Amino acid sequence: MNAEQIEAEYRSVEAELLARWPETKLEPSRDRIEALMDLLGSPQRAYPAIHITGTNGKTSTARMIDALLRALNLRTGRTTSPHLEEVRERICLDGSPIDRRRFVEVYREMKPFADLVDERQPYPLSFFEMITGLAYAAFADAPVDAAVVEVGLGGTWDATNVIDAGVAVVTPISLDHTRLLGDTVEDIAWEKSGIIKPNALAILAQQPLEAAQVLLRHAAEVDATVAREGIEFGVMDRQLAVGGQQLVIKGLSGEYDGLYLPLHGAHQAQNAACAIAAVEAFLGAGQGGAVLEPGLVREALAAVTSPGRLEVVRRSPTILLDAAHNPGGARATAEAVAEEFAFDHLVGVLAVSADKDVRGVLEAFEPVLDELVVTVNSTPRSMPVEELAALAADVFGPDRVTAEPRLDDAIDRAVGLAEAGVVDASLGGTGVLITGSVITAGEAGTLLRR
Repeated sequence: MNAEQIEAEYRSVEAELLARWPETKLEPSRDRIEALMDLLGSPQRAYPAIHITGTNGKTSTARMIDALLRALNLRTGRTTSPHLEEVRERICLDGSPIDRRRFVEVYREMKPFADLVDERQPYPLSFFEMITGLAYAAFADAPVDAAVVEVGLGGTWDATNVIDAGVAVVTPISLDHTRLLGDTVEDIAWEKSGIIKPNALAILAQQPLEAAQVLLRHAAEVDATVAREGIEFGVMDRQLAVGGQQLVIKGLSGEYDGLYLPLHGAHQAQNAACAIAAVEAFLGAGQGGAVLEPGLVREALAAVTSPGRLEVVRRSPTILLDAAHNPGGARATAEAVAEEFAFDHLVGVLAVSADKDVRGVLEAFEPVLDELVVTVNSTPRSMPVEELAALAADVFGPDRVTAEPRLDDAIDRAVGLAEAGVVDASLGGTGVLITGSVITAGEAGTLLRR
């Protein structure tokens, strides 16, 4: 096939996938994905894995783990969600999205088996289940030396949880997806604890007390070994640096200094600590295994990227993209902006899903935003602009809120407000922060990179 044919085939496959149940429509069962894996010959058992859950920080942590494993000359497969701009971003081989040709080939090979599952099950395979099957099959075909797998939603009933990972990572847990996971931190922690398998090693980020108790109880029940941030590993020192931060991190088996991480925020430093501990655990650190070579850790972290996570996409004014979509993520982003960017006038652009804690997101961002432009993204889940404007006016005050019904117009309006907001530009910088969801960040990135 030539390039045009490959692109046409890829778009056709993408359309078929998107026609299935969306990620927001779930039926709590692993029957379909288990049936698909059985028909495919259990590709998820062909490689060891690190499995990651939590409320915030999963994708960034996955990308750091991937970078560290590749620095050790291991061939990696990584699956994360959701995507920013196109579906194949969810399946990466050796750090790069699977190419369109291979994506189509794996899908066409898998589809007859998926059709059989659809015929035999009460409900057809969902979009996310198909993507998970594609990822696991592509990793086996590569083949990879290690898989880095981010949970889609929750843990126990998530489609990714057909994998038997020897290392489980739990990033910070807070309230999100309460309609599906439960309306208390304990309920959500219990659902997420399901990725911690018998005799595995669990890497736990700092957690609210109620979440930590649930995770530790489950780990004890399945005889898993636990390593906790702040006790067995953690960030020992953190200094701001141009374009990121300098870190000293205590791992499970050693201390790593002189680390430069080109990402912003204390939460990213904590993600880096979890990533290092996870890779040490994967290699058997603390159990007679090898310790990571400090130079390789420095090299890997210095090259890490995390698109849509306080990503600077333009200058004059500075435009930041961030995928924060719940109060916990919004607080982490707001703290990072306040600490690391010297904005004299910062304007936010916000489009957020109506099923989120929108007031909590607004309250988290209010202290760092001088003005806010509310809008919508392309999904039907996006809160209508009039409703969002009314809620924002209640939090920010009506004089600080502007509404635009289109994202591109909202970005233009925000840039204008930022440029007009400082009387003496020599005193400092102006900025625009586009946030509220992964979809918002992805669509804004597509607009701004054209």
